[in-house]
Amino acid sequence: MMTLAAIATVSTLLASSAFADETQWQKDHPRRDQVNDRLANQNKRITKEVKEGEITKAQAHNLRANDKTIHGEEKAMASQDHGHITKTDQKALNQQLNQNSQAIGK
Repeated sequence: MMTLAAIATVSTLLASSAFADETQWQKDHPRRDQVNDRLANQNKRITKEVKEGEITKAQAHNLRANDKTIHGEEKAMASQDHGHITKTDQKALNQQLNQNSQAIGK
């Protein structure tokens, strides 16, 4: 049986190893990383919905086109601020991501 101290040590090691997998770019650009993670997650959801027959390939194409537009906006916003996006930029992108997310699986 593990002691409380051993559990705390294991938890600390697990937490630090999770952050060790994070790239320097992800550390330097947390807002962009969050937006890009959401885009990747939505792409996985779209693929799953097509496989399950919840949406058609045409619907999936339109949803991915919307996400591609959002990704382009993210890159354009970052180019205007030395590779970063502002909180206001992230909020606008998240609102667009939310709209596209709600359309997945309808």
